[in-house]
Parts: sequence; structure tokens; C-alpha cells
Amino acid sequence: MAGVTVPDTKIAREATELVRDSTTDLVYNHSRRVFWFASLQGRNRGLSFDPELLYIGAMFHDLGLNARFGGSGRRFEVDSADEARRFLQAHGAPEDSVRRVWTAIALHTTPGIPEFMEPEVALVTAGVEYDVLGIGYHDISDADRAEITGLHPRPDFKRGILEAFTEGIAPKPETTFGNVKADVLERFVPGYRRANFVDIIQNSAWPE
Repeated sequence: MAGVTVPDTKIAREATELVRDSTTDLVYNHSRRVFWFASLQGRNRGLSFDPELLYIGAMFHDLGLNARFGGSGRRFEVDSADEARRFLQAHGAPEDSVRRVWTAIALHTTPGIPEFMEPEVALVTAGVEYDVLGIGYHDISDADRAEITGLHPRPDFKRGILEAFTEGIAPKPETTFGNVKADVLERFVPGYRRANFVDIIQNSAWPE
């Protein structure tokens, strides 16, 4: 589809099944689109990447939004990355591959850093930014975009993904310090007050 093929490997098939069985239609379809958009952006940028690692990163990147991680005390990106690491290690993946996927997922909501790292790390973020934020929207042709969203549609996606972010992160609001998900809780959770970097410095235990 759109000149991009999902890797036909045992590990990719099992990743698809795992994510299909453990997430909502919204997150599953989003994760699949991220792979295609990331792959096309990789082609646009002339990057050489491992399609299987990119696919695992794309498919696992939002698993940490599941309700079972609500009490983890960790950022959802880390919960997602840890799930991918366990999956890859169980399949005997090389440690460098595990590291690349873990990093790609952990940093996918941290703009300004992934683009300077390994292609798989840069492209998971690029795919997420394309599907969620519309960054680089016109880098992909209308025909390719239509083919991808035809297979994995995004009905009412803007509202739905913001709802998924809110439900996944609201139980652990302390994990939003210094990242974009604070914007989500500030908009949708009554009474939420984001931590302020300046206040933390000024109120630290250091005597001045």
C-alpha cells in the first residue's frame, strides 16, 4: 500500500496480533497509519531504516495508554517502550535493536531530539507527528494518504485521540511535567494544575 509493505515476519505478525487484541480500534488504526506515514517520510528524507524495527516501534508506541498502566507512576511513553522491550527480548532480538525501538517509543512525544538520532527513532516520531499533528501533511501525496486512511480510517480521530490521551494519563498527572501531555490535562481535566519549572527551582530546598 502506497509503495510500502508491512514486514512479513513472525515477529511483525505477532506484534500486530498483540496490539490488535490489547488496544482500541482507534489506537490500532493509528499505530498502523504511523508505520506507513513514517515509512513514506523516511523515503522522502532518504533514510535507510529497518522496516521491522520501525513497525514494532509504531505498533507499540501507545500501548502505555492502556488502563492497566494507570498506576505505574511512569510516563506512558516509558510504559509503552518497556512493553516493546519485553516483547523483543522474548523473541531474541539483538540488544541494539531493542535499544533502538525502546528509544524511538520513549522519545516520540519529545520534539527536537529524535530527528537527530537513528532513522527508526526519528521516523516513529515523524509518523506520530504526521498522523496526530499534521506536521509535514503535504509531504505525502493525496493518493497515498487516501489509500492509507482507506485501510485504516480515522473517523473523529482528533477528538478520539485526545480522549485516549486524557484517559491514559489522568490517573498519573505527575508524569506530565516537562512534556506536551500537560496541555491535554490542562484542557480536559478540571482542577489540573501543571507543575511550573520556575516554581520548582525557586521553591527547592537549596538555601539562598
